[in-house]
Amino acid sequence: MSASSTSDTDPRLLRAFVAVAEDLHFTRAAARLYVAQQALSRDIRRLERALGTELFERTTRQVSLTPDGERLLPYARRVLDAHAELAAAFGDPAARPLLVDLNIDGMTAARVLARARELAPDCELMARFESGLTWAAGEVLAGRLDASFGRAAGLDPAVLSRLSVQPVRYEPMAVLLPHDHPLAVHRVVALDELSGETVYAGAGNARTREWTELAARLFGEWGIVLAPPAPLAVGVAEFQRVMAKSGHPVLTVVDFPPLPGTVVRPLVRPVPLSPLLLVWRAGARHPGLDALRAAAAELAATEGWMVRPPDSWLPEADVSLMRHRS
Repeated sequence: MSASSTSDTDPRLLRAFVAVAEDLHFTRAAARLYVAQQALSRDIRRLERALGTELFERTTRQVSLTPDGERLLPYARRVLDAHAELAAAFGDPAARPLLVDLNIDGMTAARVLARARELAPDCELMARFESGLTWAAGEVLAGRLDASFGRAAGLDPAVLSRLSVQPVRYEPMAVLLPHDHPLAVHRVVALDELSGETVYAGAGNARTREWTELAARLFGEWGIVLAPPAPLAVGVAEFQRVMAKSGHPVLTVVDFPPLPGTVVRPLVRPVPLSPLLLVWRAGARHPGLDALRAAAAELAATEGWMVRPPDSWLPEADVSLMRHRS
């Protein structure tokens, strides 16, 4: 790899390289960066010319990193992180809004955001709804979001290593049932009562892989069938329509608002938990982020969110991360 042009490398080209290296797919990487695929390909070619080496092996079926591409990736990430830290150190972080992804409105993350707004009334904290931490984490690292919530243990380790996390809540899981489902008459649903049932948990949705992976672990232990992929539905009305067509129960959490024609029933024996963490880019600074962290800690303490039920289920990787303090 030539060193002649490395000192003048445009960070935009490195950002393009990292996006493709993480997705190994030009179309998805272009969508993540909000650029045309042709422009992204052009930037990659410019970077390859500047460095005097090929960074990707491209075939009609797949994209993979060359040895030089593998070698460049950790350096590119460090350069981009340094640029972000420089901007944070010499800019006025309070002068811009803090963009906070809630995944879905009306649940735990929304309560944390509402309290943070009370704690920092002079900051502008703007809600976003990215529906899944797998997607949102990439947006945080790319600088298009400041914070998100979700199951961090399900993220790629290379992504997680560049994030800071703060445990917020052990959220008890529940099942969303059609009102005429035989189990809908019960106040709670035992996991073994779902044995043999087909339950939807976001399979096929690339934005929510961390949730589907957690569900697959749970379902495998109790003989529950993971429902096949369904069309990606944006918004409550579309989600309700798609789920009504399949008729499958839906794995969710206890605070999920019931939709018309459905009921939410907590899962028990044992109580499966969804680990909710606040996630932001390591090294990020913003008074709104300070307020968000304070709000999460305050509500977790007053509401008992970090008290794990004695009869509960959670994978060990999640247990370890929930004990973490950033």
